[in-house]
Amino acid sequence: MEAGAPEDLVGAAVEQAGRAYAPYSRFRVGAAVRTSDGRVYGGCNVENSSYGLTVCAERTAVFKAVSEGSRGVVEVAVYAADSDEPVPPCGACLQVLSEFARGDPRVYMISRTGRIRVARLSQLLPMAFRLGGETG
Repeated sequence: MEAGAPEDLVGAAVEQAGRAYAPYSRFRVGAAVRTSDGRVYGGCNVENSSYGLTVCAERTAVFKAVSEGSRGVVEVAVYAADSDEPVPPCGACLQVLSEFARGDPRVYMISRTGRIRVARLSQLLPMAFRLGGETG
């Protein structure tokens, strides 16, 4: 693992991948976000036979944080349980992360083989849509 990758955040993402409901893609993903109050929220992907209703792990984690009263995402971990390569969040997830980001969070992308890729949110989504002021 890359030095500085937060073990608690990575561990939460790995744990969440075990809860994924992915009978269609068979691509299990777990994610965890740390908010500015130091709390960690995890989420997994939840698929649906009507594919448009599927929710990714990253959005699940953010929505859990917001529904519990936390905002200001400061770190993100994404664990792809069925990939030998680290995978980034999809465009929809990047936009949601941007909506609730505090600053320019690091995004740790982890593969099942333990490979880690690290990027700043702004590198993954350089021209994020912003309607108004800061929400994170």
